[in-house]
Amino acid sequence: MASMQYDVFATQPLTSTGNFLNQNGLAVPRARIKSIYAVNGTTAGSVVIRDGSATGPILITFNTPANTTTGNSMFLIPGEGILASVGLHGTVTNTTSITLIYG
Repeated sequence: MASMQYDVFATQPLTSTGNFLNQNGLAVPRARIKSIYAVNGTTAGSVVIRDGSATGPILITFNTPANTTTGNSMFLIPGEGILASVGLHGTVTNTTSITLIYG
């Protein structure tokens, strides 16, 4: 039987540019992003995820399609995920919210 490599958590939904927070309202430290869940806005948008801060290296840019009604996008990241060495920061554009699943 295979064992889990590590626990998996979810951030609070991020609705504007800033640091991703865990469910207790604290900044997420070093983590591996396993998947991204976004609630789309009425126009096409994007979320840029950076390591640590607004000036940190870009880890991934996630584009969200336009939706005239409530819609969402889910993106699964293969393998061990994307490593954020310092923490997680998101720049949100025309996207209602984004939640990261991380470990």
